[in-house]
Amino acid sequence: MKKLQPCLIILFSIVILTACQKKATETVIPLKSSSLDLKALSAKVMERVNLQPGEKVFMVGQPSEFDSLIVLLSDQITKSGGVYLGTINVDTTSWPGAWNNDFVMSTNGKTKEELTKLFDSLAIDLGIMLPGPTPANVPYGAWQDVLRMGKGRAVHFHWAGANTLAGSAIPVDSTIGKIYQKVILETDYQNLTLIQSAFENAIRKDGVTITTPNSSLSFKIGDRPVTKQDGDASKSRAEKGRNLIDREVELPAGAIRVAPMEETVEGTIGFPNTMWGDQRVEGLFVTFKKGKITDIKATEGLEFVKSKLEAGKEGYLFRELAVGFNPMLAVTDDNQRILHYGYGAGIVRISFGNNEELGGIVGGDFARINLFTDATVTVGKDVWIKDGKLLK
Repeated sequence: MKKLQPCLIILFSIVILTACQKKATETVIPLKSSSLDLKALSAKVMERVNLQPGEKVFMVGQPSEFDSLIVLLSDQITKSGGVYLGTINVDTTSWPGAWNNDFVMSTNGKTKEELTKLFDSLAIDLGIMLPGPTPANVPYGAWQDVLRMGKGRAVHFHWAGANTLAGSAIPVDSTIGKIYQKVILETDYQNLTLIQSAFENAIRKDGVTITTPNSSLSFKIGDRPVTKQDGDASKSRAEKGRNLIDREVELPAGAIRVAPMEETVEGTIGFPNTMWGDQRVEGLFVTFKKGKITDIKATEGLEFVKSKLEAGKEGYLFRELAVGFNPMLAVTDDNQRILHYGYGAGIVRISFGNNEELGGIVGGDFARINLFTDATVTVGKDVWIKDGKLLK
């Protein structure tokens, strides 16, 4: 069954609530894989996947991007007793001659649906998405369809999602690339798992309240899946997965994601003056009652926002809560940027739209991500995050 991925059509104008609205200016030095320690990165990936003998592995990559990483990973897959099938280009109709083998040739020109059937028939265990590919690419999207069946697992080698504090996207240049490398190599994964598990247990018991200087929102999660992006891409972890993103592990790691029980969402969330795509929006407040949008106010761009959020008039539209826990990606005096989609400690993400991949019931093809750097998160009587700083 073909499903439209929200992340493919996402309205990705990220909103930041922060006291600092100064736009950062940076010299962009293109990221080159030759500037990275690819041997160390490949070793860390293999550590995180904990490959078992006989497991079948394929990769998706872009020619001339991280080709050396492909060689290193394929060698380590074989040495670990795994079966390296090959690497598919994001464009399934052409690839370098060095990538050619029977598996790669069998993918030539196939649609996403055809690739899904092929991957499933081969009982592939692991797909490694190298830097560059996204779910918009046919082979990546096909592998996600297999994951939805409750089969296999993926590592998404993520080199994207950096923004200024004012919300403008930042290209992943050499400087940010080296930060991501350092985070992948040096994250305390054991501690990350412990704190994320503690947070899950707390919100499952007591619910959660998110406050900002001008708004407050609360909800409960009940038995909803809580996906912990703690860097564990092992088979044993994947087999416990309850949804797509439980089986799709991102590196760098750091966030938890959960779709609340839609009918429990109560309160008002306020946004700073910002851009929604090409539309300027000012003075925006959105109110939820029993999970449904009951009021939308804005001093500029009101009709535009209503056109995007009007589904909430008839149904639920709250997508997810995501909370960052990785201290190496946090906003600090030395790092005045939001890195890797807000996976840094203390960053809160509240989103509208489709949450089916999270185990929610909101359908449709709309999603909007909003990042907050000054939110306070209270669970029961315990404050976990205060004004954008992780306290626990």
